[in-house]
Amino acid sequence: MSTLTVRIDSELRNELKKISEAEHVAVSDLVRESLRKYVMLKKFRGLRNTVLPLAEAEGYLTDEDVFGNIP
Repeated sequence: MSTLTVRIDSELRNELKKISEAEHVAVSDLVRESLRKYVMLKKFRGLRNTVLPLAEAEGYLTDEDVFGNIP
C-alpha cells in the first residue's frame, strides 16, 4: 500500500474525525473507502455513457425495458 498526502480544511477534518469516532473506524479507512466508491462511480458513469446510446438504439429506454427482457 502506498501513501498519498491530501490537504483538507479543518472543517472537513473535524467532520471526518466525528464520523471516525462514531463508527469506530480510522479516518484513513473512511477516506480510502470514500475514494474507492468515488472511483467506482466514475467508472460506472463512464461505462453508462458509452453503453446508453447503444441501448437506446435497441429500444431500451427505461429500467422496465431491460427487466422486461430478462427471462
